[in-house]
Amino acid sequence: MRLLFGMVFALTLAAAIGLGTTWMALTQGIAYGGVSIGAWTAWPKNGTSGIDPYARAIVARTGELPVGSGDGVAFYARADDSGQALDGRCDVLLSGITPQARFWTLTLYDFDGHLVANSVRRHGFTSQEVIRKSDGSFDIMVGPRARPGNWIPTGGAERYQLVLRLYDTPIGMATRSSSEVPMPTLRKGPCQ
Repeated sequence: MRLLFGMVFALTLAAAIGLGTTWMALTQGIAYGGVSIGAWTAWPKNGTSGIDPYARAIVARTGELPVGSGDGVAFYARADDSGQALDGRCDVLLSGITPQARFWTLTLYDFDGHLVANSVRRHGFTSQEVIRKSDGSFDIMVGPRARPGNWIPTGGAERYQLVLRLYDTPIGMATRSSSEVPMPTLRKGPCQ
């Protein structure tokens, strides 16, 4: 009886751990093969035939089509450079330059992959419309209050993510450290 109870307990524990980690991997966006540069993380293999099974399941679950490896790469940021979660009630300054790319987009999404609703219907910027400084860098304020210049409204959403898509870029699977690639910084400012 003790042996049977031990086996049932071990199988139940193994199933709970296995299903729990699978659920976390699929719902929290955790996948293998990620490349992190500062606050930004990309999964360059997601647009290839070498995509891992967890990432394939995330793509099937969300319906989001990954950027193909020949087209570019998408970087995601859910926290600022200090590791604090991006909060729509706080100002966040995105500044610097992007890696070399023919074209890029920066878009604000909720964690379910939907655009965050706001009154001005502005959800991001492209490389062609962002206002740059004389040295080619830019500042984009992400926050709930209107600002002059480059501003993305958060609509007061509690949590959000920023997605930087780089098209026709040499950045990819060979990129491993932040010293190789200049990514924009994310600094949290005052909150409402």
